[in-house]
Amino acid sequence: MLVQQYSSEKRQNKTIEIQSEFVVIGGGTAGVCAAITAARKGTKTVLIQDRPVLGGNASSEVRLWILGATSHMGNNNRWSREGGVMDEILIENLYRNKEGNAVIFDTLLLEKVLNEKNITLLLNTSVYDLTKSNDSSIKSVRAFNPQNSTEYIINAPLFCDASGDGIVAFKAGASFRMGAETKEEFGELFAPDKSYGELLGHSMYFYSKNTDKPIKFKAPDFALKDITVIPRYKAIGKDDKGCRFWWFEYGGRGDTIHDTEEIKYELWKVIYGVWDYIKNSGEFEDVDNMTLEWVGTVPGKRESRRFEGLYMMKQQDVIEQRKFDDAIAHGGWAIDLHPADGIYSDKSACTQWHSKGIYDIPYRSFISKDIDNLFLAGRIISATHVAFGSTRVMATTGLCAQAIGMAAYICHKKNIKPAAILENGVIKELQNELNLFGQSIPSIPIQKNSNLITNATIESSSSLKLSKIKSSGEWMSLATSVAQLLPFKAKQKYKFKVRLKALEATAIEVQLRTSIKAENYTPELILESHISNLEKGEQYFEFEFEASVNEHQYAFVTFISNDKIELQNSNERFSGILTVFNGVNKAVSNKGKQTPPKNIGVDTFEFWIPQRRPEGKNIAMEISPAIEAFEKENIANGYVRPWKTVNAWSADLNDTAPELKISWVETQEISEIKLFLDTDYDHALESTLMGHPEDVIPFCLRNYTIKDEQGMMIAKKEGNFQTINVWKFDPPIQTKKLILETEHPLKNIPASIFEIICS
Repeated sequence: MLVQQYSSEKRQNKTIEIQSEFVVIGGGTAGVCAAITAARKGTKTVLIQDRPVLGGNASSEVRLWILGATSHMGNNNRWSREGGVMDEILIENLYRNKEGNAVIFDTLLLEKVLNEKNITLLLNTSVYDLTKSNDSSIKSVRAFNPQNSTEYIINAPLFCDASGDGIVAFKAGASFRMGAETKEEFGELFAPDKSYGELLGHSMYFYSKNTDKPIKFKAPDFALKDITVIPRYKAIGKDDKGCRFWWFEYGGRGDTIHDTEEIKYELWKVIYGVWDYIKNSGEFEDVDNMTLEWVGTVPGKRESRRFEGLYMMKQQDVIEQRKFDDAIAHGGWAIDLHPADGIYSDKSACTQWHSKGIYDIPYRSFISKDIDNLFLAGRIISATHVAFGSTRVMATTGLCAQAIGMAAYICHKKNIKPAAILENGVIKELQNELNLFGQSIPSIPIQKNSNLITNATIESSSSLKLSKIKSSGEWMSLATSVAQLLPFKAKQKYKFKVRLKALEATAIEVQLRTSIKAENYTPELILESHISNLEKGEQYFEFEFEASVNEHQYAFVTFISNDKIELQNSNERFSGILTVFNGVNKAVSNKGKQTPPKNIGVDTFEFWIPQRRPEGKNIAMEISPAIEAFEKENIANGYVRPWKTVNAWSADLNDTAPELKISWVETQEISEIKLFLDTDYDHALESTLMGHPEDVIPFCLRNYTIKDEQGMMIAKKEGNFQTINVWKFDPPIQTKKLILETEHPLKNIPASIFEIICS
């Protein structure tokens, strides 16, 4: 029994002081990715989250799906899904939770963090103050957990603010902005003529479900009474739920930090008013048995403070895809800005303007220009209001935060400050360490000296030579223009033969298209076009192009829309090969073509987008000469995804025992083998609600064995589903040869590997 007598002195809470090497404030996707990355490199890390769960806007408290450069597969950014830890989390979620249950996603994030022995996790803990060792350096942060009534003082040489509103950067005195810059300040044509303080607002969602009996609903007094004050109220569907109501947004005209509680009440007013409208207005059928299952209690914030770093990203960096020597990540979401009045606005709920491809994000945008031991992560990074419209989304912030976690490791190892990574070539070390973790920084391959295989002889039992995509699928209407995306060799001319069905005598138009930039997938350049007459009925159609591409890059063998024609599909799928359609995806403002107003600094171009499996099959065709882009040498070229070309070794489908042999003249000491496999970086892995057609990506190598020169098995994997497989050996193995025995993942999909790293 504990008894304490009255004390005239003020009692103090229990206080725990922690000494760490790196402190991450904020447990959203950015904070989680930063902490895991640093911890895996051996850096002692404290992760502080002011909520009971991790994930921020992706958690079960808010339930927004994670998206990034893939943009719901509605833009021209092929194979652009974020890599590294961000990819690992999404692939794991697909395997366990392809239906998109946000509660299950909570457990996955928690498991990932708890499994890292170098992370100290503090949930329900709010940072509210800090101390500085001098004007430009943070010494410690102070936090409180009301659940265990404990104060924490966390000391470290390095801090990362991933808190969303930037509480640490703000308290430390770092320069910040809220609102939009003028056109003149950065030359952004999409920026307003006058600076304003309007922001993107908060959103809250609800889930509903059907039951087996009638359920009544009596709206609370605070619920919205007049649904017509929502200009888009007729867009409300009775079966819509969760973040499909992303446009339930409010607060952009207020202070999105200090007015958050008031904004929350307004959003509750909207939600319960909308549900009253669905249940009781008489406008909807079959709603008697429906009930509310969940309503958000925490608003999902989009925008508040943005802090000034060593570089501020701007519109031109996104749209023009400008290159940076200190690139550490890529972005690809549209410049996505919303009206300040949110759900009450009579304007479009969002304005999305896409670039023609992905763009670089520089390291300098993550370093405070004022506080020399502070990294900026998440939506508070150094970007203008316009550029922020693209960089703010969660998969992008997670990818970028991995770079911060890796930078923290390098800073701790070298005893330097974050800005010093930009000096003496250290940025190249950071870039390479990130790429070894799967970051896939655009146009930057893994350094050859990081991989013993670059000095080895590589043999394969077979390599795919794509001369035929078999006619094994259904007939597909050519009502929408479609293109087979293929990796062409420079200066090579190709001819094709397809099987088609003409519903009546008509003409077919075929084009050879490509992108002006070899790394893009916007087929804006028509190299050649042919129109040919067809008789009615099934037939083979042959054509060839005299034109060719000037360098190794993807080309579009394009069939222009004609609803009187059907093409035969194939059930065969191959790594780095897919079809794209000149289609529409309303979720990302894609109407088939982007046609912006004049003088806003945004390009006009067509969208050519894939279809989600099980749709989106390849076009059955014969190709001459064969596409030879799947060579065994690809496993050591430094690229771990398609980039200008396939960059993967793929076996021939007729090879019943696909095998790679890697040999050295001298015995090698190998402590680690890392395989980079194909989990289809083109598939957007929305984390919640939407659901996916499979729990394992069909291209992924499932089963394989690694043997040494004596034929002894040193590694075996069965049922793999992850992108990166790592095998560590302690003590290191000594061998002159590695033999990798594989199996095709499916009978219609060959075994493929992007990269093998031996170190």
